[in-house]
Amino acid sequence: MNYRHGFHAGNFADVFKHAILARILVYLTRKDAPLRYIDTHAGAGRYDLTSEAAKRSPEWRDGVGRIVKARPPAEVAALLRPYLDAIGPCDDDGRPDSYPGSPALAQTLLRPQDRLALSEAHPEERAALIAALGRDRRLSIVATDGYVALNAYVPPKERRGLVLIDPPFEEPDESARVEAALAAALAKWPRGTYALWRPIKAPIEDARFLNAIAALGAPNILRLELDVGVVAPGAHSPNPLRAAGLLIVNPPFELIAEARVLMPWLAQALKRAAGGGFVRQWLTPPA
Repeated sequence: MNYRHGFHAGNFADVFKHAILARILVYLTRKDAPLRYIDTHAGAGRYDLTSEAAKRSPEWRDGVGRIVKARPPAEVAALLRPYLDAIGPCDDDGRPDSYPGSPALAQTLLRPQDRLALSEAHPEERAALIAALGRDRRLSIVATDGYVALNAYVPPKERRGLVLIDPPFEEPDESARVEAALAAALAKWPRGTYALWRPIKAPIEDARFLNAIAALGAPNILRLELDVGVVAPGAHSPNPLRAAGLLIVNPPFELIAEARVLMPWLAQALKRAAGGGFVRQWLTPPA
């Protein structure tokens, strides 16, 4: 794996993904019953925004850097609060000391009775993940291929929870692997909540991916996408990402209403140029 998220941590795609994930976790933790958070491609856990990687490619400035300085309306601010609390304090320039990846976000928002099952195959990333999350009896971290781990993890014994499928999409067959993994997981745990993150680069390829996921036959798949417009190339992003999407299977009911509030505001706060926008619609309708 050549991809290192440290160059991109806290960018617009992270903000979008993590703001939505936080809302899902907030909803799931309202019931007393325990739940399981499953992450197939956990990464390093938390990213130092003062590191050389972050300095060489400071994508966080147009991502979380904008959000922490923004003054959203009260309704938006309330929805963002759990996400922002997980990030932690900022310096005088509006930069957090570090940025939480999805596992660190979940670790912060989950309760003592909940569990986190994390998979990270890359040894350096896994070592960083273990160091970042520390000693926590709720954690299980394995060095297994994320798709193999997912098949073993579902259904969780808690029968409640969230699965995040968030690969770097470096391999040419990644989309096909995501499709196969989701199909297998849904066959074993059809009532689970699944969030599939993806970069949106080529419209034709993305349309094929969406059609393939819809063809799995699962109802209740919410499609959320954020496009920030044209992004100038950087030293570590010769073809910078301008759009990303989440497909959420069995989303919490309240997330639909919350997305109506969050998505337009995020699109406005994070836009880089003309031509951006957002998508909020059902990929497959509710059952």
